[in-house]
Amino acid sequence: MENGLVISLDGMGGDHAPNIVVEGAWLARKKYPQAKFIIFGDEKKIGPLIKKHPGLEAVMELRHTPDYVTSEDKPSVALRQGRNSSMRLAIDAVGNGEAHCVVSAGNTGALMAMAKFVLKALPGITRPAIATYMPTKVAGHGVVMLDLGANVECSPQNLLEFATLGGVFSREIMKTAEPRIGLLNVGSEQMKGDETVKGAAELLEAAAHLPGKYIGFVEGDDISSGTVDVVVTDGFTGNIVLKAIEGTAKLLGSLVKQTLFSSWLGKFGTVLCLPGIAIALPSFLSLKKRLDPNHYNGASFMGLKGLCIKSHGGTNAVGFANAIGVAAEMALIQFNKKVAQELESMGIGSGSPALSVTEETVPA
Repeated sequence: MENGLVISLDGMGGDHAPNIVVEGAWLARKKYPQAKFIIFGDEKKIGPLIKKHPGLEAVMELRHTPDYVTSEDKPSVALRQGRNSSMRLAIDAVGNGEAHCVVSAGNTGALMAMAKFVLKALPGITRPAIATYMPTKVAGHGVVMLDLGANVECSPQNLLEFATLGGVFSREIMKTAEPRIGLLNVGSEQMKGDETVKGAAELLEAAAHLPGKYIGFVEGDDISSGTVDVVVTDGFTGNIVLKAIEGTAKLLGSLVKQTLFSSWLGKFGTVLCLPGIAIALPSFLSLKKRLDPNHYNGASFMGLKGLCIKSHGGTNAVGFANAIGVAAEMALIQFNKKVAQELESMGIGSGSPALSVTEETVPA
Protein backbone atom coordinates (compact mmCIF):
# COMPACT_ATOMS: atom_id res chain seq x y z
CA MET A 1 0.00 0.00 0.00
CA GLU A 2 1.24 3.46 -0.91
CA ASN A 3 0.78 4.91 2.57
CA GLY A 4 1.45 1.73 4.52
CA LEU A 5 -1.07 -0.37 6.41
CA VAL A 6 -3.11 1.54 8.99
CA ILE A 7 -5.40 -0.41 11.34
CA SER A 8 -8.02 1.23 13.53
CA LEU A 9 -8.65 -0.39 16.94
CA ASP A 10 -11.53 -0.16 19.39
CA GLY A 11 -9.40 -0.01 22.52
CA MET A 12 -12.27 -0.50 24.97
CA GLY A 13 -14.22 -3.32 23.29
CA GLY A 14 -14.23 -6.82 24.77
CA ASP A 15 -14.17 -8.55 28.15
CA HIS A 16 -10.46 -8.00 28.70
CA ALA A 17 -9.92 -4.63 27.02
CA PRO A 18 -7.80 -2.62 26.76
CA ASN A 19 -5.03 -5.09 27.78
CA ILE A 20 -5.62 -7.68 25.06
CA VAL A 21 -6.09 -4.99 22.41
CA VAL A 22 -2.73 -3.37 23.07
CA GLU A 23 -0.86 -6.64 23.52
CA GLY A 24 -2.60 -8.11 20.48
CA ALA A 25 -1.42 -5.21 18.33
CA TRP A 26 2.12 -5.70 19.63
CA LEU A 27 2.00 -9.42 18.76
CA ALA A 28 0.51 -8.74 15.33
CA ARG A 29 3.42 -6.44 14.39
CA LYS A 30 5.74 -9.46 14.42
CA LYS A 31 3.96 -10.72 11.29
CA TYR A 32 3.01 -7.31 9.94
CA PRO A 33 5.94 -5.00 10.76
CA GLN A 34 4.64 -2.40 8.30
CA ALA A 35 1.41 -1.96 10.27
CA LYS A 36 0.56 1.23 12.12
CA PHE A 37 -2.36 1.64 14.49
CA ILE A 38 -4.87 4.24 15.63
CA ILE A 39 -6.37 3.16 18.94
CA PHE A 40 -9.40 4.82 20.52
CA GLY A 41 -10.19 4.75 24.23
CA ASP A 42 -9.34 5.97 27.71
CA GLU A 43 -5.80 7.38 27.56
CA LYS A 44 -5.27 6.81 31.30
CA LYS A 45 -5.82 3.09 30.84
CA ILE A 46 -4.30 2.61 27.39
CA GLY A 47 -1.28 4.93 27.57
CA PRO A 48 0.65 2.97 30.24
CA LEU A 49 -0.05 -0.31 28.41
CA ILE A 50 1.44 1.01 25.16
CA LYS A 51 4.62 2.04 26.96
CA LYS A 52 5.04 -1.50 28.34
CA HIS A 53 5.53 -2.95 24.86
CA PRO A 54 8.83 -2.03 23.18
CA GLY A 55 8.48 -0.23 19.86
CA LEU A 56 4.70 0.03 19.99
CA GLU A 57 4.56 3.69 20.99
CA ALA A 58 6.27 4.67 17.73
CA VAL A 59 3.59 3.03 15.56
CA MET A 60 0.43 3.50 17.65
CA GLU A 61 -1.49 6.76 17.84
CA LEU A 62 -3.75 7.03 20.88
CA ARG A 63 -6.92 9.10 20.58
CA HIS A 64 -8.70 9.69 23.84
CA THR A 65 -12.38 9.19 24.45
CA PRO A 66 -14.00 8.31 27.77
CA ASP A 67 -17.05 6.81 26.07
CA TYR A 68 -17.38 3.16 25.13
CA VAL A 69 -20.08 0.65 24.18
CA THR A 70 -20.89 -1.98 26.80
CA SER A 71 -21.91 -5.56 26.11
CA GLU A 72 -25.43 -4.79 27.39
CA ASP A 73 -26.07 -1.78 25.13
CA LYS A 74 -28.78 -2.29 22.52
CA PRO A 75 -27.65 -1.63 18.92
CA SER A 76 -30.14 1.22 18.46
CA VAL A 77 -29.04 2.92 21.68
CA ALA A 78 -25.36 2.49 20.84
CA LEU A 79 -25.89 3.93 17.37
CA ARG A 80 -27.80 6.98 18.59
CA GLN A 81 -25.87 7.73 21.76
CA GLY A 82 -22.42 6.33 21.03
CA ARG A 83 -21.14 8.83 18.47
CA ASN A 84 -18.08 9.55 20.64
CA SER A 85 -17.53 5.97 21.77
CA SER A 86 -14.28 4.15 21.07
CA MET A 87 -16.14 1.77 18.77
CA ARG A 88 -17.80 4.48 16.66
CA LEU A 89 -14.65 6.59 16.36
CA ALA A 90 -12.64 3.52 15.32
CA ILE A 91 -15.17 2.81 12.55
CA ASP A 92 -15.23 6.47 11.53
CA ALA A 93 -11.47 6.28 10.95
CA VAL A 94 -12.12 3.75 8.18
CA GLY A 95 -15.08 5.68 6.85
CA ASN A 96 -13.09 8.89 6.45
CA GLY A 97 -10.07 7.14 4.92
CA GLU A 98 -7.62 7.41 7.82
CA ALA A 99 -7.40 3.63 8.26
CA HIS A 100 -7.68 0.63 5.95
CA CYS A 101 -9.62 -1.56 8.39
CA VAL A 102 -11.07 -1.66 11.90
CA VAL A 103 -10.97 -4.39 14.57
CA SER A 104 -13.19 -4.55 17.65
CA ALA A 105 -13.96 -7.16 20.30
CA GLY A 106 -16.98 -5.20 21.46
CA ASN A 107 -20.75 -5.65 21.30
CA THR A 108 -21.53 -7.51 18.05
CA GLY A 109 -24.94 -5.95 17.44
CA ALA A 110 -23.67 -2.43 18.07
CA LEU A 111 -20.61 -2.98 15.88
CA MET A 112 -22.75 -4.31 13.04
CA ALA A 113 -25.21 -1.43 13.29
CA MET A 114 -22.48 1.23 13.40
CA ALA A 115 -20.48 -0.36 10.59
CA LYS A 116 -23.52 -0.54 8.32
CA PHE A 117 -24.45 3.05 9.11
CA VAL A 118 -20.96 4.51 8.62
CA LEU A 119 -19.41 2.32 5.92
CA LYS A 120 -22.50 1.44 3.85
CA ALA A 121 -22.87 -1.60 1.59
CA LEU A 122 -20.79 -2.21 -1.51
CA PRO A 123 -22.57 -1.59 -4.83
CA GLY A 124 -24.31 -4.82 -5.76
CA ILE A 125 -24.53 -6.09 -2.18
CA THR A 126 -28.03 -5.82 -0.74
CA ARG A 127 -27.17 -7.22 2.72
CA PRO A 128 -23.67 -7.55 4.23
CA ALA A 129 -22.93 -10.80 6.06
CA ILE A 130 -20.86 -11.99 9.00
CA ALA A 131 -18.34 -14.64 7.99
CA THR A 132 -15.65 -16.64 9.72
CA TYR A 133 -13.45 -19.63 8.98
CA MET A 134 -13.26 -22.84 10.99
CA PRO A 135 -11.03 -25.93 11.05
CA THR A 136 -11.99 -29.22 9.43
CA LYS A 137 -10.74 -32.77 9.90
CA VAL A 138 -8.41 -32.27 6.93
CA ALA A 139 -5.10 -30.88 8.17
CA GLY A 140 -4.35 -27.40 6.85
CA HIS A 141 -7.89 -26.92 5.56
CA GLY A 142 -10.43 -24.41 6.79
CA VAL A 143 -14.01 -23.73 5.77
CA VAL A 144 -15.59 -20.29 5.38
CA MET A 145 -19.16 -19.97 6.63
CA LEU A 146 -21.63 -17.13 6.23
CA ASP A 147 -23.99 -15.59 7.28
CA LEU A 148 -23.52 -16.02 11.03
CA GLY A 149 -26.16 -13.66 12.32
CA ALA A 150 -26.35 -10.40 10.41
CA ASN A 151 -29.50 -11.37 8.49
CA VAL A 152 -32.13 -13.58 10.12
CA GLU A 153 -34.18 -13.72 6.92
CA CYS A 154 -32.57 -13.89 3.48
CA SER A 155 -33.67 -13.93 -0.13
CA PRO A 156 -32.15 -16.17 -2.83
CA GLN A 157 -30.31 -13.08 -4.13
CA ASN A 158 -28.78 -12.52 -0.68
CA LEU A 159 -27.47 -16.09 -0.60
CA LEU A 160 -25.96 -15.68 -4.06
CA GLU A 161 -24.14 -12.58 -2.82
CA PHE A 162 -22.92 -14.46 0.28
CA ALA A 163 -21.56 -17.20 -1.97
CA THR A 164 -19.63 -14.58 -3.94
CA LEU A 165 -18.19 -12.98 -0.80
CA GLY A 166 -17.23 -16.33 0.69
CA GLY A 167 -15.72 -17.55 -2.55
CA VAL A 168 -13.49 -14.49 -2.86
CA PHE A 169 -12.37 -14.86 0.78
CA SER A 170 -11.54 -18.56 0.34
CA ARG A 171 -9.67 -17.95 -2.89
CA GLU A 172 -7.74 -14.82 -1.90
CA ILE A 173 -7.17 -15.26 1.85
CA MET A 174 -7.13 -19.05 2.24
CA LYS A 175 -5.48 -19.59 -1.14
CA THR A 176 -8.01 -22.13 -2.41
CA ALA A 177 -7.56 -22.39 -6.17
CA GLU A 178 -11.23 -23.13 -6.92
CA PRO A 179 -13.38 -22.91 -3.78
CA ARG A 180 -16.14 -25.52 -3.50
CA ILE A 181 -19.29 -23.63 -2.52
CA GLY A 182 -22.15 -25.45 -0.80
CA LEU A 183 -25.62 -24.30 0.23
CA LEU A 184 -26.58 -25.51 3.72
CA ASN A 185 -29.80 -27.51 3.69
CA VAL A 186 -31.68 -30.25 5.56
CA GLY A 187 -30.50 -32.77 2.97
CA SER A 188 -28.46 -33.05 -0.20
CA GLU A 189 -31.41 -34.06 -2.39
CA GLN A 190 -32.69 -31.42 -4.81
CA MET A 191 -36.30 -31.65 -3.65
CA LYS A 192 -35.45 -30.77 -0.03
CA GLY A 193 -35.45 -27.32 1.54
CA ASP A 194 -37.71 -24.29 1.52
CA GLU A 195 -38.37 -21.99 -1.42
CA THR A 196 -35.56 -19.61 -0.47
CA VAL A 197 -32.91 -22.33 -0.49
CA LYS A 198 -34.26 -23.82 -3.71
CA GLY A 199 -34.32 -20.38 -5.33
CA ALA A 200 -30.73 -19.74 -4.25
CA ALA A 201 -29.69 -23.07 -5.71
CA GLU A 202 -31.15 -22.09 -9.08
CA LEU A 203 -29.28 -18.78 -9.02
CA LEU A 204 -25.99 -20.44 -8.06
CA GLU A 205 -26.32 -23.09 -10.76
CA ALA A 206 -26.99 -20.40 -13.37
CA ALA A 207 -24.40 -17.90 -12.14
CA ALA A 208 -21.64 -17.01 -14.56
CA HIS A 209 -18.11 -16.32 -13.29
CA LEU A 210 -18.84 -17.50 -9.73
CA PRO A 211 -15.58 -17.28 -7.69
CA GLY A 212 -15.51 -21.03 -7.19
CA LYS A 213 -17.56 -24.11 -8.04
CA TYR A 214 -21.08 -24.59 -6.73
CA ILE A 215 -21.35 -28.22 -5.58
CA GLY A 216 -25.00 -28.21 -4.46
CA PHE A 217 -26.66 -28.71 -1.10
CA VAL A 218 -24.56 -29.67 1.91
CA GLU A 219 -25.59 -30.82 5.37
CA GLY A 220 -24.37 -29.93 8.84
CA ASP A 221 -21.81 -32.72 9.01
CA ASP A 222 -20.21 -31.47 5.78
CA ILE A 223 -19.03 -28.30 7.51
CA SER A 224 -16.17 -30.08 9.28
CA SER A 225 -15.58 -32.87 6.75
CA GLY A 226 -13.24 -30.96 4.44
CA THR A 227 -15.40 -31.65 1.39
CA VAL A 228 -16.50 -28.03 1.03
CA ASP A 229 -14.64 -24.70 1.23
CA VAL A 230 -17.54 -22.25 1.58
CA VAL A 231 -20.83 -22.92 3.37
CA VAL A 232 -23.66 -20.47 2.61
CA THR A 233 -26.75 -20.05 4.79
CA ASP A 234 -29.00 -17.43 6.37
CA GLY A 235 -27.97 -15.66 9.57
CA PHE A 236 -30.53 -17.44 11.75
CA THR A 237 -29.30 -20.92 10.84
CA GLY A 238 -25.66 -19.89 10.68
CA ASN A 239 -25.63 -18.40 14.17
CA ILE A 240 -27.23 -21.50 15.67
CA VAL A 241 -24.72 -23.76 13.89
CA LEU A 242 -21.80 -21.63 15.08
CA LYS A 243 -22.96 -21.68 18.72
CA ALA A 244 -23.59 -25.43 18.54
CA ILE A 245 -20.06 -26.04 17.23
CA GLU A 246 -18.53 -23.83 19.93
CA GLY A 247 -20.58 -25.55 22.62
CA THR A 248 -19.62 -29.01 21.38
CA ALA A 249 -15.93 -28.12 21.44
CA LYS A 250 -16.22 -26.91 25.05
CA LEU A 251 -18.18 -30.05 25.99
CA LEU A 252 -15.52 -32.37 24.57
CA GLY A 253 -12.78 -30.53 26.43
CA SER A 254 -14.74 -30.74 29.67
CA LEU A 255 -15.48 -34.46 29.20
CA VAL A 256 -11.80 -35.24 28.63
CA LYS A 257 -10.83 -33.45 31.84
CA GLN A 258 -13.58 -35.20 33.78
CA THR A 259 -12.53 -38.59 32.44
CA LEU A 260 -8.86 -38.12 33.29
CA PHE A 261 -9.11 -36.39 36.66
CA SER A 262 -12.53 -37.06 38.21
CA SER A 263 -11.49 -40.29 39.98
CA TRP A 264 -8.35 -41.70 41.61
CA LEU A 265 -8.25 -44.46 38.99
CA GLY A 266 -8.29 -41.98 36.16
CA LYS A 267 -5.54 -39.91 37.78
CA PHE A 268 -3.46 -43.05 38.36
CA GLY A 269 -3.85 -44.12 34.75
CA THR A 270 -2.84 -40.65 33.57
CA VAL A 271 0.35 -40.83 35.66
CA LEU A 272 1.21 -44.25 34.19
CA CYS A 273 0.82 -42.80 30.69
CA LEU A 274 3.09 -39.79 31.31
CA PRO A 275 6.12 -41.24 29.43
CA GLY A 276 3.97 -41.86 26.36
CA ILE A 277 2.36 -38.44 26.67
CA ALA A 278 5.81 -36.82 26.78
CA ILE A 279 6.80 -38.55 23.53
CA ALA A 280 3.57 -37.49 21.84
CA LEU A 281 3.67 -33.95 23.27
CA PRO A 282 4.44 -32.21 19.93
CA SER A 283 1.41 -33.92 18.40
CA PHE A 284 -0.78 -32.91 21.33
CA LEU A 285 0.38 -29.30 21.05
CA SER A 286 -0.36 -29.32 17.32
CA LEU A 287 -3.85 -30.66 18.02
CA LYS A 288 -4.39 -28.03 20.72
CA LYS A 289 -3.51 -25.29 18.23
CA ARG A 290 -5.90 -26.68 15.60
CA LEU A 291 -8.75 -26.73 18.13
CA ASP A 292 -7.95 -23.43 19.85
CA PRO A 293 -10.74 -20.95 18.98
CA ASN A 294 -8.27 -18.08 19.40
CA HIS A 295 -6.37 -19.42 16.40
CA TYR A 296 -9.48 -18.88 14.25
CA ASN A 297 -10.54 -15.59 15.81
CA GLY A 298 -11.76 -12.79 13.61
CA ALA A 299 -15.19 -12.69 11.95
CA SER A 300 -15.52 -10.42 8.93
CA PHE A 301 -18.42 -8.09 8.19
CA MET A 302 -18.28 -8.75 4.46
CA GLY A 303 -20.02 -6.63 1.87
CA LEU A 304 -19.32 -3.21 3.36
CA LYS A 305 -17.33 -0.48 1.65
CA GLY A 306 -14.86 -0.58 4.54
CA LEU A 307 -13.24 -3.59 6.20
CA CYS A 308 -14.60 -4.35 9.68
CA ILE A 309 -13.44 -7.36 11.74
CA LYS A 310 -15.19 -8.62 14.87
CA SER A 311 -13.03 -10.35 17.46
CA HIS A 312 -14.60 -12.68 20.00
CA GLY A 313 -15.39 -10.69 23.13
CA GLY A 314 -13.70 -13.14 25.48
CA THR A 315 -10.54 -13.66 23.47
CA ASN A 316 -6.97 -13.26 24.73
CA ALA A 317 -4.11 -11.25 23.21
CA VAL A 318 -3.17 -14.06 20.81
CA GLY A 319 -6.74 -14.27 19.58
CA PHE A 320 -6.97 -10.51 19.10
CA ALA A 321 -3.68 -10.58 17.19
CA ASN A 322 -5.19 -13.19 14.88
CA ALA A 323 -8.22 -10.96 14.34
CA ILE A 324 -5.86 -8.14 13.40
CA GLY A 325 -4.20 -10.60 11.03
CA VAL A 326 -7.50 -11.25 9.25
CA ALA A 327 -8.03 -7.50 8.87
CA ALA A 328 -4.47 -6.99 7.63
CA GLU A 329 -4.68 -9.77 5.05
CA MET A 330 -7.99 -8.49 3.69
CA ALA A 331 -6.62 -4.97 3.45
CA LEU A 332 -3.36 -6.00 1.81
CA ILE A 333 -5.04 -7.99 -0.96
CA GLN A 334 -7.65 -5.21 -1.42
CA PHE A 335 -10.50 -7.59 -0.68
CA ASN A 336 -13.29 -5.18 -1.55
CA LYS A 337 -11.74 -4.46 -4.93
CA LYS A 338 -11.68 -8.20 -5.66
CA VAL A 339 -15.34 -8.50 -4.62
CA ALA A 340 -16.33 -5.55 -6.82
CA GLN A 341 -14.62 -7.18 -9.80
CA GLU A 342 -16.46 -10.46 -9.19
CA LEU A 343 -19.82 -8.75 -8.85
CA GLU A 344 -19.26 -6.84 -12.06
CA SER A 345 -18.29 -10.00 -13.95
CA MET A 346 -21.44 -11.69 -12.64
CA GLY A 347 -23.62 -8.81 -13.75
CA ILE A 348 -24.74 -7.82 -10.24
CA GLY A 349 -22.67 -4.69 -9.78
CA SER A 350 -23.61 -1.07 -9.26
CA GLY A 351 -27.10 -1.43 -10.69
CA SER A 352 -28.35 -3.51 -7.75
CA PRO A 353 -30.09 -1.80 -4.83
CA ALA A 354 -28.02 -1.62 -1.66
CA LEU A 355 -29.17 -1.78 1.92
CA SER A 356 -29.92 1.66 3.31
CA VAL A 357 -29.18 2.00 7.02
CA THR A 358 -30.22 4.95 9.13
CA GLU A 359 -30.38 5.40 12.89
CA GLU A 360 -34.15 4.97 12.66
CA THR A 361 -33.99 1.60 10.81
CA VAL A 362 -31.83 -0.20 13.35
CA PRO A 363 -33.90 -2.58 15.54
CA ALA A 364 -34.15 -1.69 19.21
